[in-house]
Amino acid sequence: MIRGTRRRKFVSSLFVAFCAGSMLLALIPLAFVLFFVVSQGIQSLNVAFFTHMPTPVGELGGGMANSIVGTLILVGLGALFAVPIGIMSGVYMSEYAGTRFASLVRFAADTLNGVPSIVIGVFVYGIAVLPFKQFSALAGGLALGVMMIPIIARTTEELLLLVPGTMREGALALGATHARAVFTVVVPAALPGIITSLVLAVARIAGETAPLLFTSLNNGFFSTTLTRPISSLTVQVYNYANSPYQDWHRQAWAGALVLVVIVLTCSVLARFARRRLHSLSSN
Repeated sequence: MIRGTRRRKFVSSLFVAFCAGSMLLALIPLAFVLFFVVSQGIQSLNVAFFTHMPTPVGELGGGMANSIVGTLILVGLGALFAVPIGIMSGVYMSEYAGTRFASLVRFAADTLNGVPSIVIGVFVYGIAVLPFKQFSALAGGLALGVMMIPIIARTTEELLLLVPGTMREGALALGATHARAVFTVVVPAALPGIITSLVLAVARIAGETAPLLFTSLNNGFFSTTLTRPISSLTVQVYNYANSPYQDWHRQAWAGALVLVVIVLTCSVLARFARRRLHSLSSN
């Protein structure tokens, strides 16, 4: 019996060690990426990078102020398009989980979530660029929004399904309609997780390049016109990285570092929002 107990403890310790080793192996690539991007990009970050425009070919210095503003506009347009559709789709799939249409929507969301981003870019190019014969910020925001929808929809559905059914039944017993019970009881109960999914979806699209090459293209000047091409950090980094100029390579690393910081900031904000909303709901 003692031998069997020792054996079980050994197997348990071996399994824990295996899990810890796997976690370290998974963190190694992330650590290398962060170290390399930070070490290369921190040398080129300065005030001018955030406040100045790109310089002409052959001139040193400049920055990516237009690309930073353009990225914020594109991400905002994508979120404005995707958040209402994604949340409402998730609510429908959770409330009518057994229906055929809900299963179809769920299948479509899972399929769309696995479609390569360049395919989504070509699709939006066909419906929002070719008919108008014009690249635009609206087309770029639409492409990013299409990528956000399945993430938000499926996450919202899973979170709403975790809400105890007794909460919904209690609201219905008090005379609330189905819609009122969902949007005043069920959705607020899952709100911390939904906010987290929204922030992570924003982080997911902030680093996309392929769909923007076919939709918003790029703009070497400062532009906030939604019906014209607009600059973005990802496309600017892509163009600078492919150039033969050393100074552009340096700024490309700085732009990559800014993108990494944006993604990390979104992740930290998602965790903070989740804890804050959870504490408020507990009180």
